[in-house]
Amino acid sequence: MRRLFPWIVLALALALIVLFARHSAGVTGALSADDMASLIYKVGLVVLVGGAVLTIFRQNFMQALASALFWVVIAFLLVLAYTYRFELYDIGDRVLVELVPGRASTRGRTVELARASSGDFQIGMEVNGAHVPMILDTGASSVVLTYEAAKAAGLPLEFVKYTVNVDTANGRTLAAPVSLDRVTVGGITERAVPALIAQPGQMKVSLLGMSFLNRLQSWEVRGARVLMRGYP
Repeated sequence: MRRLFPWIVLALALALIVLFARHSAGVTGALSADDMASLIYKVGLVVLVGGAVLTIFRQNFMQALASALFWVVIAFLLVLAYTYRFELYDIGDRVLVELVPGRASTRGRTVELARASSGDFQIGMEVNGAHVPMILDTGASSVVLTYEAAKAAGLPLEFVKYTVNVDTANGRTLAAPVSLDRVTVGGITERAVPALIAQPGQMKVSLLGMSFLNRLQSWEVRGARVLMRGYP
């Protein structure tokens, strides 16, 4: 094959010279002068690359062929991945939902979360822009924040008053009523959400209760998943 390559190059060069010389006579059909120049450039590029490959791998042509095939396959896979990038992103997002407790998968105004190994729905919420881990609690009439979560969300703790009776794992206690500017999960954001702040040391984790869930268009638990749908 290496011995034939120079003759192939010579034949291509002669053919291009003849075509270029006869171009004005109409031999090349509808090709314009620019098209003809482009054709010569591309053919020359192919010859140059082919010659470089044979020079690099002159001791093993099959190795050169295998290397070229490898890069062709890589290019094909890249094109395929780009073509189906949205589908691949959706698959990856679903896998992360299963692997990372609290991670939400968002499609439009629908948010999907998976049940954690503990049996609870752990949800990574945002309250006033601050990340606040919560547990879904449909038995809680309101969103309930721990004292630490309320502090992270920038709530004015020095002005709140603990006047509402609540039942916690530590028994009955008092909580402070507040209104949260923004509560976000995935692509769903609700504003002016009524909530309660627990006293210091009374709760270990915040609760996502009905004062948020009732704002949604719908929500449902399907086996090991919970789906929330916000209004358009």
